Amino acid sequence: QLQLVESGGGLVQAGGSLRLSCAASGDSLDSYAVGWFRQAPGKEREGLSCISKSDGSTEYRTSVKGRFTISRDNAKNTFYLQMNSLKPEDTAIYYCAVDHVRCTFGMDYWGKGTLVTVSS
Repeated sequence: QLQLVESGGGLVQAGGSLRLSCAASGDSLDSYAVGWFRQAPGKEREGLSCISKSDGSTEYRTSVKGRFTISRDNAKNTFYLQMNSLKPEDTAIYYCAVDHVRCTFGMDYWGKGTLVTVSS
């Protein structure tokens, strides 16, 4: 059973940066699409970024494009979300997730989340 654990969340001032990590155990990430999602208080979960299983291409939500970068390190069985130029509206619980086929809201496995708070 694959397990995912996020880390790297915290409190940061607007304009600052954080790097989230998602460490996997129980299986290799090589055969999964990997992605990041977030959910702000009172709002629905939204997809942020994904690395495709088929060709390694990346995609981003418009609101984070140019500020967030997703990457993976298969040797460490970990993937990341580098977040720059953070804004108060980025405050949310951030979740990593993986899927055997592609990134959707119905990913196969999810982490428990890490809180990111951006102060103005």
